[in-house]
Amino acid sequence: MRKAWSFLALFVCMVAIAIYTSSTAIEIVATTTGLLCVWLTAKENVWSWPVGLVNVGCFFVMFWEAKLYADTMLQVFFFILSVYGWIMWLTKREGTKVRPTRKITSRLTFILSVLLVVMTLLWGYVLQTYTDASIPYADAFIATLSLIAQYLLSSKVLENWLIWIAVDVMSVAMYAYKDLYAVAFLYLIFLFIAIAGYVGWRRALHMVDRRELTCHNTEQA
Repeated sequence: MRKAWSFLALFVCMVAIAIYTSSTAIEIVATTTGLLCVWLTAKENVWSWPVGLVNVGCFFVMFWEAKLYADTMLQVFFFILSVYGWIMWLTKREGTKVRPTRKITSRLTFILSVLLVVMTLLWGYVLQTYTDASIPYADAFIATLSLIAQYLLSSKVLENWLIWIAVDVMSVAMYAYKDLYAVAFLYLIFLFIAIAGYVGWRRALHMVDRRELTCHNTEQA
């Protein structure tokens, strides 16, 4: 109950800051739904996905107006991955509310690392050459990293939070630079929620591992 009240206070504070910084209506909706979405995700609540779809729509419009085109295109991928994540979380639940958390494999880590480098260079080049993007390569790098994090989140992989932590730190600086102060503050909050999400998901994963080890030892006995 205390955590619910803490989140409510944080939510009200977020709305107040958005209004105080003269944010547009769509920016206020984007920041508040974004906060709610990430909080629900950290709690492994499947309702994070429909809330996230609303958030994606708002950010698409907002980033287009700010000329952050990599982030604008990113919202299309986020929409697809959100639908994918919604489906994934509700399958192979093994008697739980959502799909159990798993750890990333070495093979997937290598593939995603190569993809990060290639996509950043290609996307950054396109933005620099064919658009008036203000910070093309930084925009492309954060966008690609966000896409990878979202894929891992949708797939219920623990390490998604570590990538989100990196994204949040860089996003605070970028959005403050673009004078999107409400969004910058939102990503600062995201940073703390991502840390809490990683700790919570890791703890839950360790509990499952210990439970499976106990069952295995019991069967052998």
